[in-house]
Amino acid sequence: MFITNSVLKDIDTIFHLYEVATQMQAAKGSVQWPVFDRQMVTTEIAEHRQWKMLAADGSIACVWATTFSDPLIWQEMNDAPAIYIHRIAVHPHYRGQQLVERIVTWAKQYVKEQHKQWIRLDTVDENKGLIQHYTRCGFHFLGLSPLKNTEGLPSHYNNATVSLFQLPV
Repeated sequence: MFITNSVLKDIDTIFHLYEVATQMQAAKGSVQWPVFDRQMVTTEIAEHRQWKMLAADGSIACVWATTFSDPLIWQEMNDAPAIYIHRIAVHPHYRGQQLVERIVTWAKQYVKEQHKQWIRLDTVDENKGLIQHYTRCGFHFLGLSPLKNTEGLPSHYNNATVSLFQLPV
């Protein structure tokens, strides 16, 4: 597997993976992702914040986005030197192949290159399956945090409580 930035020609595949992930969320009774704004993803691609993991055959196994600040979700804890990982979406063919662990390995190096100290991520609600998965990947579950201001966040964050995770590097 190889990790690199997504490019504009990947955008249809990215949205397909988001759709597949949303279908899985619905099947599990979890909070579902909304249809994300294409301009938001286009901006992430242009700013080199949208990533992809490529399989040996060149197909996209999974995608995710990063930021260096996430004040609406992390609120008063946002000042820490961290990268924030969002919207991990795995192609169904590659589920169960420890791709989040591979993202963590990559992120540890990326954090060092960016002179940060933490890898952080969140999930909406108390998703027990993801809590277990992310803690198995090395993240510390910090608990649930009700969001105070969701203006500007995707709609699945409206009136939400989020599970927060971080991993020191």
